[in-house]
Amino acid sequence: MHSDPHGSRTGGPDSPAKAAGSGPSVSKGSASKGTNDAAADLARARKQLLDGGNRNRRLDAPSLRQALVDLHEFWLTTKGAELGIKPDSGFAIVAVGGLARRELLPYSDLDLILLHDDMSPEIVAEVADKLWYPLWDAHIKLDHSVRTVPQALQVAATDMTAALGMLEARHIAGDVELSNLLIGGVRREWRTGIRTRFDDLITQTRSRWVRSGEIAHRAEPDLKSGRGGLRDVQLLDALSIAQLTDGMPGLGPESPGGGLAFAHGRLLDVRTELHRVAGRARDQLRAQDADEIGAALRIGDRFDLARVLSDSARTISYSVDVGLRTAGNSLPRRGLSRLRRVPVRRPLDEGVVEHAGEVVLARDARPNKDHGLIMRVAAASAQTGMPMSASTLNRLSDSAPELREPWPKEALNDLLVLLGSGRRAIAAIEALDRTGLWGRLIPEWGAVRDLPPRDAVHTWTVDRHLVETAAYASALTTRVARPDLLVLGALIHDIGKGRGGDHSVVGAELATQIGNRLGLWPSDVALLSAMVRHHLLLPDTATRRDLDDPVTVETVVDTLGADSVLLELLHALAEADSLATGPGVWGDWKASLIRELVRRCRMVMAGETLPTPDPLDPAHVALAEKGGVHVDLQPTDGSHTYVVTVVAPDTRGLLSDAAGVLALHSLRVLSASLGSHDGSAVNSFAVAPLFGAPPQAGLLRQEIIRAQAGELDLVAMLDAKEQDALPVPLDDETDSSVPVVYAQAPPRVLWFDGTDPGQVVLELRAEDRLGLLCRLATALESLGADVRWARVATLGTSVVDAFCLDLRDSDSRANREEIERAILAVVPAPEPPKPPEKPEGT
Repeated sequence: MHSDPHGSRTGGPDSPAKAAGSGPSVSKGSASKGTNDAAADLARARKQLLDGGNRNRRLDAPSLRQALVDLHEFWLTTKGAELGIKPDSGFAIVAVGGLARRELLPYSDLDLILLHDDMSPEIVAEVADKLWYPLWDAHIKLDHSVRTVPQALQVAATDMTAALGMLEARHIAGDVELSNLLIGGVRREWRTGIRTRFDDLITQTRSRWVRSGEIAHRAEPDLKSGRGGLRDVQLLDALSIAQLTDGMPGLGPESPGGGLAFAHGRLLDVRTELHRVAGRARDQLRAQDADEIGAALRIGDRFDLARVLSDSARTISYSVDVGLRTAGNSLPRRGLSRLRRVPVRRPLDEGVVEHAGEVVLARDARPNKDHGLIMRVAAASAQTGMPMSASTLNRLSDSAPELREPWPKEALNDLLVLLGSGRRAIAAIEALDRTGLWGRLIPEWGAVRDLPPRDAVHTWTVDRHLVETAAYASALTTRVARPDLLVLGALIHDIGKGRGGDHSVVGAELATQIGNRLGLWPSDVALLSAMVRHHLLLPDTATRRDLDDPVTVETVVDTLGADSVLLELLHALAEADSLATGPGVWGDWKASLIRELVRRCRMVMAGETLPTPDPLDPAHVALAEKGGVHVDLQPTDGSHTYVVTVVAPDTRGLLSDAAGVLALHSLRVLSASLGSHDGSAVNSFAVAPLFGAPPQAGLLRQEIIRAQAGELDLVAMLDAKEQDALPVPLDDETDSSVPVVYAQAPPRVLWFDGTDPGQVVLELRAEDRLGLLCRLATALESLGADVRWARVATLGTSVVDAFCLDLRDSDSRANREEIERAILAVVPAPEPPKPPEKPEGT
């Protein structure tokens, strides 16, 4: 006999109440025989349902659950009538748990409450005994309690688990008014008390997730209590009863797997068959039972079943995330947050704003006409760490048009921003995927979505492994010259799986297809395809071949076409891929072997490529010869990008002033080419407005002249603007100190000897921040470094900036160290590791 989740029990097998006398309408002489007959009939009917007889007549999972519900309801109503549990009797039988939800599984406990209207203890004990004993005789596991309505309400008010159970309560037999008093009372108190209980509900839910893990990524998942399981569906129902959110939020017409209701039904079916196969109650799906369950449900083998479970669990997990967030926003704020004004709509990007801690569409957004809006919303979500609102995702799913091929440069850049956001990108991509938007952007994703790994060393499904790899790669972007290709290659390196054949070969063909769709240059498409084709080359060679054999290194170099950039990308990808595979896959031994192989390959390839300046446009040369300050602003082929060219006398501070003015006017520098001619600087910036149209060229010219005159403290103004752009915490428990801008990858400074005596080339690889070019130029100018030319590139969240410096007026060695310190002081640094949490009870 199981413990009662609702409180104390009455009338157990050894209870003194057994001898307390007859019930109100049953004679002592007939009770025993009727009880035994009823128990035998119930046990026989249950056995017949579960055995199923002929396999062709075997009930499927939904039919079996419904038959079990009908059987037990019929028996309880019949038995209740026999015991006098009728309308106006002062007794009622109320179901909770599976019977209440009409989801009774073969070996689930039967959860019942015997309600009474403050009847005498002797009568209550008599009725309870004659109700419970036949069920025990039928070997039905029973969770039961005997309560008055006030007693039951008191239990619900003090026990969260009991309250959640009673929210599902359903009248079975007897006095329906008595049942309604309980059901209505529990729901009313739940709605009025949710403000004070919500935090406890969240804590309990997260503790359950920690104990039981994620169903989508566990080899032997807990279907009931795991994250994305049946308990989470019941949690959504509880939030709906509290009138904080919809119980079954829509996921859009293109959501994979059929939406939340279908996912719920799938989990119920699998758990039903799990009971039938195990011959007892079981919540954890064992690997040895998976093939039989998959066959019974006509899903396929254990891998097919794992894929279905992953899809269903992730759909439920996403729905719970939305439900909890919506519920939290629906509750009134407490403490100091009550004094804050109503949340404002803060612009994040063109057509994208923040509202109440979520990324939403601006009021004037036109999702049916704006091809790049999906990517801008996702990039803003990943950069800020704020989730996309469910209504925004559904609206995009319903209305957003397909991106034209090849993608506009702005959409590609937003994809790179998303992928370069580290672990914040995972939730954003998951939300896009659950609402059908990610598959619309990358159609090849369908073959790997929820695809289970074929070996135990992999922690994640294939699609999640790809996203995890991209997240790890974002922390390695400063180690490579092409951070954009690194994160793209990480995202699709296993895209060929699930299609048959060598996944590297298949994936390389798909990478070419994807690269062309994204609008990459043909040379970059070839490089991306080569990354996918050879992503296993370095780890396989380093761990299985003799590195001292010259043929080993020569084979790798020949395979890669002696391409040092490809070698560099594959080195970083090998590390990210291993880290994303599972614990222990990347270690010192493997890292040292690959590092040594790469070192030897570099020696054979011999050398790095020196950055060089871009040639000047003849029209800009003509402006330089005229003298004076000129600002030219021209649109490009993209819908949101422009080229701003500043031609002015080559005085100290011009670069930082021009870059600062652009940043203050919300113009993000995507690339820049800086040169000089005839005493004038010629600085061209490819920019993208954060939102709206760019300012007039005349206004920019005026501001640059003011900055040159010392009327504007650009760095201070950029600091204030950057601070204003940080998300505002919505609860009082958030640290109120000034947030720091952190990076995913550590910054890296490379030095090259220039082509002229006394000149050096500094290459910075770092993560972008507001006004970074202005800050870098200010740092260089403050040290007296003369910038002869520069080439600046922003690739998603990463920058690769090359500055040619003339150091002839000072000691070059000391100056390099000083310059490097100044540069690193203004770029985002990696977030320091958090101290380990102390175990509870210490």
